[in-house]
Amino acid sequence: MSNLLTVAAVQFEMREVDGFDTFAAQTRGLLDRTDGAELVVLPELFTAALFTARPGWRDDPVSELGRIADYTDDYGALFQELASSRGQVIVAGSHLVRAPDGDGVHNTAFVFFPDGTVVRHIKTHIFPAESGWGTTEGSVLAPFRVGSVTVGVSICYETEIPEVATVLTRKGADLIVSPSYTFTEAGFWRVRHCAQARAIENQVYVVHCPTTGDPGAPLSPGRGRSSVLGPCDAGFAPNGVLAEAAPDTEDIITARLDLDLLHENRRTGAATTHSDRRRRASVYRHYAGELLAGA
Repeated sequence: MSNLLTVAAVQFEMREVDGFDTFAAQTRGLLDRTDGAELVVLPELFTAALFTARPGWRDDPVSELGRIADYTDDYGALFQELASSRGQVIVAGSHLVRAPDGDGVHNTAFVFFPDGTVVRHIKTHIFPAESGWGTTEGSVLAPFRVGSVTVGVSICYETEIPEVATVLTRKGADLIVSPSYTFTEAGFWRVRHCAQARAIENQVYVVHCPTTGDPGAPLSPGRGRSSVLGPCDAGFAPNGVLAEAAPDTEDIITARLDLDLLHENRRTGAATTHSDRRRRASVYRHYAGELLAGA
């Protein structure tokens, strides 16, 4: 019997809200459309919609985006309850969380499990614009398990950094989830093209899930089109796109991933990049000094 995992990407649309309850109701309604999925992925910083809950928010500078960290406890309680009641593993996008030392905020992906377990991943490479929000970077890349499937998290700009996916795949990842929040069409395509490249070069599945919507300034609009991607090879869609959402609007996509097919592709595919990258490790070691120069 095939080793299968059903995944859903929730393409969340940011809207002006009058409080956390309104945000939670929108979230619950969307997850009600993911029945049958074992793993659900939401976008990067979709919780930015909570910035609009304060009266007069349009006059506030975007540098105050970190105040959404005030909702961290409510956010955590919501998704712990949803993961438990729905029996799903939920990658609840990412959210800004105050750093333990009080120095800025971390762009943190939370993974909620039905048994109450919570895994966190702090974004290791922040997009240049994030520095204006007081965001600081993490330094840990650690996949987690959903049943027999090993999953890694690569938040938006991390997907544009090949080393992130390389480390996750070397640690066993079969699937990489990429929540994103891109402000322009060009930004969306940077992440999308890189997500497809990561799927090909590592022979993994990638779920790319962007935030959409435009509540208005000072928040930046969300642009994007969720997709589930795989290698471009026999047994997969020729263009590597296994499922795709409507662009720039709220939508849900679901795909059933065949892990046996993926592992067979790594052994016998036309392009066995997963093993060939390791096969020439001696070449990379020769140039290690140049690769790490300035580190």
